[in-house]
Amino acid sequence: MASTASFLNGGLPLFPSQRLLALAQQLRCYKAPASSLDDNVEQIIQEVAGEVVQNPEKFSPKRAAVLICLFEGDAGDLRVILTKRALRMTTHSGEVSLPGGKAEEGDKDDGDTATREAKEEIGLDPSLVNVVTVLEPFLSKHLLRVVPVIGILHDRKAFKPKPNPAEVDAMFDAPLEMFIKDENRMAEEREMMGEKYLLHFFDYETEDKKYLIWGLTAGILIRAASVVYQRPPAFPEQSPKYKFLRDGNKITVTH
Repeated sequence: MASTASFLNGGLPLFPSQRLLALAQQLRCYKAPASSLDDNVEQIIQEVAGEVVQNPEKFSPKRAAVLICLFEGDAGDLRVILTKRALRMTTHSGEVSLPGGKAEEGDKDDGDTATREAKEEIGLDPSLVNVVTVLEPFLSKHLLRVVPVIGILHDRKAFKPKPNPAEVDAMFDAPLEMFIKDENRMAEEREMMGEKYLLHFFDYETEDKKYLIWGLTAGILIRAASVVYQRPPAFPEQSPKYKFLRDGNKITVTH
């Protein structure tokens, strides 16, 4: 397919296909639902967090961002880059995740955070990624405000992966559409504060290696696939919905 010029996001290089150009245009029109996650009261979030926070007047979730880096596979499908975290990591060791991490001073926005972290973790040059939109924030169980950033890898051949062994044990890619298909998936019903929700698990095998994608990463990818393909998942999503509620000298993350 012939390349198509694109000057989205400040005149970045050509997209390799009309499909990716159309996707970039579609996603740049996407507006995440309004979130009051930074207001400390009545804040609806989308990930289990049962911790109690002291000093509510000073409370603000630490910011983080993850990169949902999409590209066209050899079969023409949309694929997303994933990593398996190093076993030596202090949190989520050995789990599958999206490249990303906490915001640092000097990051201009969530896109900066996500692409900087992707460069540190897997050697992905930010200049190869066209950031097209962000999704609504999720709150991790460690009380990180996590913003999913969707970017398109516009020069796949120029990307020479260099996983950082201190952070990443493996890097692979998976079809984005699998996260809205009811295949190789299981779910566990959980309950918190009297409300039931589903925790999703996706099995994926590539190059004779098996991966389990679950928890926050699975939830983010279900949402991303729903936005990209403009249809809901073929299974009950039943995500948890939570709010911050003030109670004396603490804030409890609850329903």
